[in-house]
Amino acid sequence: MPQYTESRANSPEISAFGTLSEVFKLLADPTRLQVFWTLCHVEACVIDLAAMLEISSPAISHHLKLLREGGMIVSRREGKEVYYTAAHTQGVLTLHHAVEEIMQVSCPERSKTLCGYFACGDLELTQQEQVFREVHNYLVEHLDQRITIEELAKLFLMNTTTLKDGFKALYGTSIAAHIKEHRMEKAAWLLKESELPVSQVARQVGYASQSKFSAVFYQQYGRSPLEYRKNRQMK
Repeated sequence: MPQYTESRANSPEISAFGTLSEVFKLLADPTRLQVFWTLCHVEACVIDLAAMLEISSPAISHHLKLLREGGMIVSRREGKEVYYTAAHTQGVLTLHHAVEEIMQVSCPERSKTLCGYFACGDLELTQQEQVFREVHNYLVEHLDQRITIEELAKLFLMNTTTLKDGFKALYGTSIAAHIKEHRMEKAAWLLKESELPVSQVARQVGYASQSKFSAVFYQQYGRSPLEYRKNRQMK
């Protein structure tokens, strides 16, 4: 009995167990756990995570929102893009190691399919990878413009084949497909957060034709721009 009494005296408060329980609930979803584990190794934006994990951008955004609210990840803005990574706390580090210990996996080797142009651990970006990141950032900064492969090649001093093949190797999709994802993500944000007419939203993401923009948006989100805006405003 004395040992039991002493053990209870040294036991953490119930609130501490409650906090830990909430963390376990947060990571109970397998996809969310995969997103968390990935961000323990790389820094990525929504579109990059969607490409790496083959998950839709809306689903990725949902998991990122919950992980950030739970203090598991942090974000930073670079130009018009937001990048996410695991929070640099002892608790997150312990969870990261616990996940790998239980699953018997370790930090992935730096590869084009996962780390790509990111720095993993102490590894630095190569010069070529840095160029492709600059290409990516330039395109994201100019979503309202239609920039050709030839124009990009001249701007970044490389031939068109190297540009297309290198970008696809690092990002998993073609330049056109990747940037279309960014255009639709920005369009969804503008429809939700602004009162701009659809025609102006279309122009801001590089579509001169509202009908063409609406068709691509419907393909991405399963509803028209106006339906998407109405649905978001009702929530």
